Amino acid sequence: MNDMDFTGKRVLVVGGTSGIGNGVAQAFRARGAKVAVWGTRDAADYRVEDGSDLTGLAFARIDASDSAAVAAAPSPFDGLDVLVLAQGTVLYRKGEFEMDGFRKVVGVNLDSLMACAMRFLDELKASGGNIVTISSTAAFHATRGNPAYSASKAGAVALTRTLGQAWAADGVRVNGVAPGLVDTKLTKVTTENPERLAASLRGIPMHRLGTPADMAGAVMFLASPLAAYITGQTIIVDGGLTL
Repeated sequence: MNDMDFTGKRVLVVGGTSGIGNGVAQAFRARGAKVAVWGTRDAADYRVEDGSDLTGLAFARIDASDSAAVAAAPSPFDGLDVLVLAQGTVLYRKGEFEMDGFRKVVGVNLDSLMACAMRFLDELKASGGNIVTISSTAAFHATRGNPAYSASKAGAVALTRTLGQAWAADGVRVNGVAPGLVDTKLTKVTTENPERLAASLRGIPMHRLGTPADMAGAVMFLASPLAAYITGQTIIVDGGLTL
C-alpha cells in the first residue's frame, strides 16, 4: 500500500489558485485525488505564466474572508477528506500600520481559517478527514514592515494547535506547514530585487528559495496515514532559515 496515494480522496484547497496553494492542489491531483480550489477572482484571471494552473481542478469563486459567503458556499464534492487552508495576503509600504490594512490582512490570514474550518467540520468528521493550514516562519520572528502578517500567521499556528486539540476526539486532525521564503507572486518584492534576494539567500543554509512543490510534500505527509498520530503541530519548511 502506498500511503501517499490519494486516489479517490476529496480535497479542497482554499487559496489553491496560485502560489503555494496551487502547487499543493496539483500535487494532490497528481496522486489521484479529486481536487477543488477556491479563489477570489474569475477563473479566466488565473494564468499559468503567473503561477496558476487550474488544469484538472474544480474551481469556485469564493472570498474566504467573507464569513457569510463561506458559510453559504456549496460543498465541491459529496463529502471532504482533506481541507487545505492556503489563503493569504500581505500589504507593503506600511499598509499594515493602517487599521483598515491591518484588519484586511488578519481577515484573510486568520479569521478566514476559522470560518472555513467550521464550514467543513461536519464533512471532515464524517470522513475521518483532516485540515492542513499554511502559516509562515513569520509566525516565529518579527517582520518589521508587516505587523498584521506576522501576527496573523502566529495566530494561525495557535489556532492549529487549539483546533487540533479540540477536534481530536472527533477524529479530525489539524496540522500546519510554516513556509520560509518561497518563490511565488506574493514574494516578488524580494525575489525580483537582486540585492534583497542575495541577502535572503545568505540567510538560508540550503542556499535556495523554497518552491510550492517543497511545501506540497509536507502538506501531503500531514494529510496522509503516515501522520495518523500527529495533530496540532506546525512543521517549519524553510531550508533552515529559522535555525
